[in-house]
Amino acid sequence: MTNNTNNAAVTGGTSMARQLVEEGVTHIFGIPGVQLDHATNGLAGYRDQITFINARHEHTTTYAADGYARSTGKVGVALVVPGPGVLNAGAGLVTALACSSKVLLIAGQIPTDGIGKGFGLLHEIPDQSGVLESLCRSSVLTNDPGQVAGALHGAFVQLQNGPGPVAVEIPPDVLSAMTDGAAIGTEPAATPPAGNTADLAVAAERLAAAKRPVIYVGGGARAADAWDALASLADALGAPLVSSTNGKGAFDDRHPLAVMPLGHHELMWRTDCVLFVGSRTISPRAGGLKVHPDAVQISLNIDEAAFSAPRNFTHTIVGDAGTGVAALTELIVSQTGGDQPCWADDLDQIRERAQARLEGIDPQRAYVSALRDAMPDDTCLVNELTQVGYVARYALPIHHPRSYIDPGYQGTLGYGYPTAIGAAVGNPDRPVVSVTGDGGFGYGMSEMATVMAHDIPLVCVVFRDDAFGNVQRMHKQKFDGDFHGTTLVNPDFVALAAAYDMDGYRAESPDELRSHLSAAIDARKPALIDVPLGETPDPWPSVMRPHEG
Repeated sequence: MTNNTNNAAVTGGTSMARQLVEEGVTHIFGIPGVQLDHATNGLAGYRDQITFINARHEHTTTYAADGYARSTGKVGVALVVPGPGVLNAGAGLVTALACSSKVLLIAGQIPTDGIGKGFGLLHEIPDQSGVLESLCRSSVLTNDPGQVAGALHGAFVQLQNGPGPVAVEIPPDVLSAMTDGAAIGTEPAATPPAGNTADLAVAAERLAAAKRPVIYVGGGARAADAWDALASLADALGAPLVSSTNGKGAFDDRHPLAVMPLGHHELMWRTDCVLFVGSRTISPRAGGLKVHPDAVQISLNIDEAAFSAPRNFTHTIVGDAGTGVAALTELIVSQTGGDQPCWADDLDQIRERAQARLEGIDPQRAYVSALRDAMPDDTCLVNELTQVGYVARYALPIHHPRSYIDPGYQGTLGYGYPTAIGAAVGNPDRPVVSVTGDGGFGYGMSEMATVMAHDIPLVCVVFRDDAFGNVQRMHKQKFDGDFHGTTLVNPDFVALAAAYDMDGYRAESPDELRSHLSAAIDARKPALIDVPLGETPDPWPSVMRPHEG
């Protein structure tokens, strides 16, 4: 525990800043405003300890906090004004909720005596607290400057004990009022629970007895840093590792038992026992996973809500993905000696069949290969909703922990570049690449100014088809070739980069992308690479087709 004996009277804003320093915060993503004047003034007193990254749109604050959190394992912090600021930040909050991300939103409010009165005060919306409660795991409204440090400390404790965003609302009169309370000392985070001993024992027995076990990994395993633990369990069981798109990057795709996501269809149909680790399992397209009806289904998840209907698990364990997997491994090794060659040579054939499903999805597949070739192993890739990005979910191998970020089931178009800003801020010593499309990039291209202002060495690859390409294709398929509202007019992206004094490139082939991306990464400077695509083949029939047995 740390101690803070400074009890001199300070504003609520300074109390806020002081508590954030105590919690180990080094960066905040925010936009200032009149209701936050004493918050930003408080932060100014700690500018040597906390860097304030001022964004150009509130959605960037929570997206960047999410990228920071998922790429580092730390809490990402956002600061916005009330009302429209909170609503703009909402897309980032629901993405963090979908992806089990440790995001703290500090939200301004209207003056305390006006809350709920409908006076029409600046930035007032009906029931802001209720809005935040619907988007976050929890939200608390502070009514006294003496509550600020405790509310923030409670938020950090909650974020360390379970994933998902948390909000703290602080009205302007609370930020400006004086308090003599000291910062609340912090303690090392407790080891997360592995699960009930009896539940773990039953699961270990079922897994050890299985002939064809499978380990299916979701986003909770990635959030729990279960990288090494998953590899050890796979080795002990001889079980293949496969992930959901949200769990992608939870293990090294070079592991001998790793199978790229397209292999999960066949694995799930042939398994006799599957262990779901940190996965909600309701995918793809909310239809659920097609698991063999006779297979034992075990779920390990820190969130009991992941066990609810329509899921139908044989056995459940409430526990952390990292410590729970480690405990299962220890039990299984004690029973089997750790030598379980269950799938033998079948995995090679499954991999070949999965790889064959990608044939014909070019040029997307070739561009994915170029991305992987150009990026060092520890590069963090933030994957947006775009034609190449869709294929990257299934075809891009990941080789380093916390190196792949995806919007999860929210599918928030436009999240990519702002999220990558947070990842780059949190990882100054490794490359960060944003893969986006022209449609998604349009949501946040003004953040090029943020990247340049703070000298963030982020490389953005924009795959340009001058359309909301996925929607346009669906329109054509559904309406006899007709489409509406899907075409885009874009700037010259290389010229736009130059206008911001940013390095700009144009790549008209996978080979050119490979070369330009490698050069941009080596330069360690902000950069944009424009990749004109045109219309591309539909990837979905290949990647969504289930195994038929």
